[in-house]
Amino acid sequence: MAAVFKTELHGPEGQLIIHQGRATNREMETSLSTCTDDISTLPAKVEHLSAELERVDNKCKDLEARSRRNNVRIVGVPEETTITNTTAAISTLLKEAFKLEKEPLLDRAHRTLQPKPRPGERPRTIIARLHYHADCADILRRARAQQRIKIGDFVVSIFPDHTSRTARGRAAFNDVRRQLREIPGIRFGLLYPARLRITHGGTERQFNSPDDAETFIKTLVK
Repeated sequence: MAAVFKTELHGPEGQLIIHQGRATNREMETSLSTCTDDISTLPAKVEHLSAELERVDNKCKDLEARSRRNNVRIVGVPEETTITNTTAAISTLLKEAFKLEKEPLLDRAHRTLQPKPRPGERPRTIIARLHYHADCADILRRARAQQRIKIGDFVVSIFPDHTSRTARGRAAFNDVRRQLREIPGIRFGLLYPARLRITHGGTERQFNSPDDAETFIKTLVK
């Protein structure tokens, strides 16, 4: 049996089988080498794509935040009221609320995109976009000073229309700002989107991190 098998291997058919086997082995080795090369480059590709995705995500979030810079959120205007959601009506509301000399120019105004509440439920927030950033900043400054603004027989509150990311970034400085209020001779304020500016002794510093700002404060209260 072994002799027959050996004879067959040395015959034409046997040589063909051996040749095909060797060719198959070479193909497998080439494929394995290619796969190994592909796998070895995967970590670098994944790292590059992750960095690119993060860059694009940050860019999109920054663009969204900037697109809201001239927006204000008006909370508390009843659904059933003579005040409509038109730009003219909201412009008049803002003028009366803050005793402005003239009605601010609005680009648009609308209720938040959610189902109309049932009677007795909290009314939807009105989002208004002011044409001029200076008007928006002035209204928000007045709103912070008054906090609760009475208009006719109802009270409203007005806030900036920050994205959740911007709001979290600004809120992170709340404790630092509280500490700064207790230090005489300090001027400070939040810059857009979430950067703290501190002026002390004629020198201005800016901080992107609450921890860095707190470290600086410790040098002032020694």
